[in-house]
Amino acid sequence: MTFTQTILPGVFIIEPEVFADERGYFMESLRVERLEANGIHQPFVQENQSGSQRGTLRGLHFQLRHPQAKLCRVVSGEVLDVALDIRTGSPTFGRHVSVVLSAENKKQIYIPRDFAHGFVVLSEYAEFLYKCDDYYDPTDQQGIAWDDPDLAIDWSLKTDFILSAKDLQNPLLKSRSSTDLPRYQG
Repeated sequence: MTFTQTILPGVFIIEPEVFADERGYFMESLRVERLEANGIHQPFVQENQSGSQRGTLRGLHFQLRHPQAKLCRVVSGEVLDVALDIRTGSPTFGRHVSVVLSAENKKQIYIPRDFAHGFVVLSEYAEFLYKCDDYYDPTDQQGIAWDDPDLAIDWSLKTDFILSAKDLQNPLLKSRSSTDLPRYQG
C-alpha cells in the first residue's frame, strides 16, 4: 500500500498493491499495521455501503458529538470523493481535497475525525463502501452545503445533481456558529 499525504493533514490517498493475472486480481483493502505506520490508529466499528446512480451527490456530512474517521473506496463504478476541513482554528479551515475513487483504480481515501465528507457519482452507477471508527448517530447528523460558493468545490459533472431533501437544506460553512463545528486540536 502506498500512502500519499494530501494538503489536509491527516487525509491520505491510499493505493493498494494489486496482483493481477489471467484469473483476475488480488489486493489487501485493509491492513491495520500499515494504517498504524502512517499514524492511523482508530479501530473501525461500522462499515457502510451505498449504491447510487449518476449525479447522486451525498454530503457534505459530519457528526459533531460522535465524529467519525472514514476509510472510503468504490467497488463498482466511479465517484469524486471530497474531504473538507471544518475544524475552527485550523490552518486549512475551509479547504478541501478531492480524489476520483473507482473500481478500476482501487484507490481509497482516509478522512480523519472532524472533517466533512461527500461524494458524487460520475459513472452510470456506483457502489461506495466506507469503514467508520464510531457509530452513525442519526440525532447527530450535520452538514455543509455542497454548493457553498466560498468552498469552490468542482464536482466534475455538468448536470442536475440528485440530492436528499436533507442535503438540500445544509447551511453554508460561514453561516455555522463556531460552537456548531469541531475545534482544531493542533
